[in-house]
Amino acid sequence: MSLANRQQIVLVYSRDSRAEKGVMPSPLEIQGHLEFSSSRAAHNRLQTLENKGAIEGSGGAARSMTMIGMIPSNFVLIPLVGIIPAGHPSDQEEQPDRCVSIDEDMLQLPKNARTFALEVRGDSMIDAHIVAGDVVIMELRDPTHRDIVAALIDGETTLKRFLIHKGKPFLRAENSKYPDLIPAHELVIQGVFRALLRVDKRRL
Repeated sequence: MSLANRQQIVLVYSRDSRAEKGVMPSPLEIQGHLEFSSSRAAHNRLQTLENKGAIEGSGGAARSMTMIGMIPSNFVLIPLVGIIPAGHPSDQEEQPDRCVSIDEDMLQLPKNARTFALEVRGDSMIDAHIVAGDVVIMELRDPTHRDIVAALIDGETTLKRFLIHKGKPFLRAENSKYPDLIPAHELVIQGVFRALLRVDKRRL
């Protein structure tokens, strides 16, 4: 069974709602919680999930549907918000409406931690074993010395190691061909590296 990201989001919300209330959510509830444009959009995704064998019921009527098998309660979806250059900093546009699924227990995050995911481009972090095509899971928190971070430096984004020397922060690549990045005006840490996902695309 292969599910698109929006379908995964509906499936996880349906699981959590059923666990809390004892019934599957209605299309109207799904629309409101997940900010779909209409209840019809939610209904259509429920119908798709039924067609793919993830749930079963009658014509996409959510209240009468049941889950086929249980999604583990620690299964979470993390928004994949865009691409992060692991090379020279550059402007990047966010790509909403995408996500990655992961076992929450594997991350060992503090309660109520906020996370997001980024797809890596470039080779500046190869000595930290982060390569192009990897997906990095980032936590929204303050960095400490030597953390790997997603940073906005003088208006451009990059993935680098965060260092502090004589009280002044700067960024360093894990590839000797790239110079250190010293902010001229601004250095904003957008997230701190928590985990890495890798798919061998040669086998896809």
